[in-house]
Amino acid sequence: MGTDGGGIKDGPRVVTSMGTAGGVSPVSPIHVYTQREVYGTVGASVTLSCSFWSSEWVSDDISVTWHFQAEGSRDSISIFHYAQGQPYIDDVGSFKERMEWAGNPRRRDGSIIIHGLEPSDNGTFTCDVKNPPDIVGKSSQVTLYVLERVSPRYGVVLGAVIAGVLLLVAALVALGYGSRYCWRRRQERLQRRLSAMEKGKLQRSAKDGSKRSRQAPVLYAMLDHGRSSKKPKAGAGDSRKERK
Repeated sequence: MGTDGGGIKDGPRVVTSMGTAGGVSPVSPIHVYTQREVYGTVGASVTLSCSFWSSEWVSDDISVTWHFQAEGSRDSISIFHYAQGQPYIDDVGSFKERMEWAGNPRRRDGSIIIHGLEPSDNGTFTCDVKNPPDIVGKSSQVTLYVLERVSPRYGVVLGAVIAGVLLLVAALVALGYGSRYCWRRRQERLQRRLSAMEKGKLQRSAKDGSKRSRQAPVLYAMLDHGRSSKKPKAGAGDSRKERK
């Protein structure tokens, strides 16, 4: 360490962003983004996506770190690290032979792939990115859920059950529409019969009325003729009286 003319020692210098007025300029924090939840099946592969935004250009000193905290555990272990343009898979844990680097820092991508998922992979994965001098920021977490793979036989049985239920529902719907159609046809037939019967009654009543109207003058004429035949002749009575 050297001294200046005033006898003040030169200590370690901290590089900061200084404004023209001598104050510290505000620093934009780096932002890291991941999905909240990811689902996979035993034996399959899954991609854990991690993207970031930085106010600085992506430098050669950029670093990406992944940590894993198993489900039900309080300890977090480092499983992956990217630095100086090279990916490094940590030897700790069971991911060392099942992990693949899928990111591209130039495209602001720090994703990884985990192959051969196991039930013990259930847990929380944390992605942390540093892009000097932009090193202030908050990491992002994604929770992985590993599901048991459904056996083909069980899938076939389940598919058959679902297909049977759908066919049953379709048959019930068709039966309902068919019965409703038949009921409507019966109602239409009954209405036609009733209307035909009503028309027949009207026609019969009209015919009966016309017959009665025709027969009434004839009956009246017959009655008048009978009455006239019952009256005694005037000439016959007078002759009898004169004879006596």
